[in-house]
Amino acid sequence: MGDDEEHRIDGRRARGTKRRAEIIDATLAVVTRDGAAGVTHRTVAKQAGITTSLSTYYFATLDDLLVAALSSVADAYTAHIRQIIDGPGDKLHGLAELIVNSGGPGRERALAERELSTLAARRPALAPVARHWRENVAELASTLTDDPEAIATLVAASDGLCTAILIDNIPADIDYVHRVLSQALGAHHDASA
Repeated sequence: MGDDEEHRIDGRRARGTKRRAEIIDATLAVVTRDGAAGVTHRTVAKQAGITTSLSTYYFATLDDLLVAALSSVADAYTAHIRQIIDGPGDKLHGLAELIVNSGGPGRERALAERELSTLAARRPALAPVARHWRENVAELASTLTDDPEAIATLVAASDGLCTAILIDNIPADIDYVHRVLSQALGAHHDASA
């Protein structure tokens, strides 16, 4: 294979990757605007400014499209939680900041993630990806305690706080969220661990 042919293949691959990302972004925009029920290949294609056939070329089924959209959001959360786990400082404070962000600059993606995760109860193809948030929070919690009930409580509290912030649609207080998360781990937890 010559350099020109490799360059053409790399260019096509880059354009394909860019197009997939544009379709995923369009899907998230439709979910945010119309809810998961509003997602069809036609509505996503219209949002992305492409033909429906091009949308189905990249994502053969609606489930493929929904899984890709949810994966996009879940991967971003996973990367952020990984930074909190691997970084220095108060891990609960980092989690509190992430949760509070779901009502601020991260609201649109958090809303789309919540909507698609709820849809996983009806569309089994989404379930493995929908579990990522809970699994990531559980992993973070396991760095702070080995008590399975405290871990489960922190996961539930994190879920509930995110939902409340999205429903209330008002800025949340990081200190309050941090206190609730600390309480979820138990009174003897050292938050600076």
